[in-house]
Amino acid sequence: MAPLPQESLFGALEVPPYDEVFALMAAFAADSSPQKVSLGAGVYRDDDAKSWRLNIIKKVEKLLWEDSSFDHEYLPIPGYQPFVDAARELIFGTNSPVPKCRIASLQTISGTGANHIGARFLKDHLPRLSPSSASSSSSATPARKIWLSDPTWANHHLIWDLVGTSSTGSPLKIAVYPYYHAPTRSFDFEGMVQNLEANAQKGDIILLHACAHNPTGLDPTRAQWQEIAALCQRKGIFPFFDSAYQGFASGDLDNDAWAIREFASRGMELCVAQSFSKNLGLYGQRVGAFHLVCHTEDAARRAWSQMVELQRGEFSTPPSYGARVAAAVICDPAYISEWKQDLAVMSGRIKAMRHALYDELRRLRTPGTWEHIINQIGMFSYTGLTKEQIKTLRDDYHIYMLESGRASISGLNTKNVKYVASAFDAVVRGTPSSSTSNGHGH
Repeated sequence: MAPLPQESLFGALEVPPYDEVFALMAAFAADSSPQKVSLGAGVYRDDDAKSWRLNIIKKVEKLLWEDSSFDHEYLPIPGYQPFVDAARELIFGTNSPVPKCRIASLQTISGTGANHIGARFLKDHLPRLSPSSASSSSSATPARKIWLSDPTWANHHLIWDLVGTSSTGSPLKIAVYPYYHAPTRSFDFEGMVQNLEANAQKGDIILLHACAHNPTGLDPTRAQWQEIAALCQRKGIFPFFDSAYQGFASGDLDNDAWAIREFASRGMELCVAQSFSKNLGLYGQRVGAFHLVCHTEDAARRAWSQMVELQRGEFSTPPSYGARVAAAVICDPAYISEWKQDLAVMSGRIKAMRHALYDELRRLRTPGTWEHIINQIGMFSYTGLTKEQIKTLRDDYHIYMLESGRASISGLNTKNVKYVASAFDAVVRGTPSSSTSNGHGH
């Protein structure tokens, strides 16, 4: 006789919503329409809508596999040291005023892993009280805030939510600062600065996108970055940079690291989560690094030991293959030169698609202003389309975008950009779908 079913210990668990990006990718894959277009996932595609293996990556992978000393042994806990060293130099520059002995660095599981290690480390170890207030009652101390831009990459919220609920370290709450000004579809610099001036406290953390802000594609100017740096320095706010697009955004590795180097040159302690998914096309290899700039070599050594301890407890050692590939590229000046050519191809195609979409919307005389599409930078555009328009694009035109209106420009190509523009035009005007979907293909 079969045993009677018992109530599970996990039967009362809540089911969180599935990640929107991955849900959108699954829906796109299941769509059989020949007209479907994916403007959701942050993955670079070529003009044939295919994932692109960089030319330099093909060359390096071939050399690795022909290398008799290449193996699949475990890496040390901090990762593949040639990669870690090269990644640090790439982000801070060869002439950095900060000596490498004052930067605690280790390899992570791409940018997400770097964000998580950094969040967990700061939650546990960033002191809450300033020396002048160290004697005050900790019970009277307000919770530290992590300031995220509004909007930001959705996973930032999840990472800090999960870290904030841990019992270690000082209390931590998420706060948001204005970033996107919807009426003008521009960067709300004044709103950001005013909010932080009024509400941020010494010991708070601010998460900043180093370049190609996700999801808006809007970045501060260099003058604005300098004002933000001065604000953080004056108020004692700890800067946490997320660098996911170095070289991919503008095609220039140094240009895309400018903000980080500006902050570091001011003698500030800060940290950087670094990803090589986009700029080397190593998405599935999960290649990343985390860097913490400290005032002293001794502090960097102590912090590094705690970071290593966290990493050991979470996944022991990082994956080796992608790190070896990345190191082979960024440790060789000749390969870096070839890599820059690949970066120019990717950034150049994205810029060309921005202009193609903008030009087509202007040709169609689509209501509204669309200059923001060419004023933004990087993989994404915050289009300004509404949730209802996004739903119509998906249901009637098989065009997949996030509900926020964020479009991955790399999903556009010379074969589909006119179709996408005409669909945008139709949903903005509220015209029947048949007028567009039957008139265009790709």
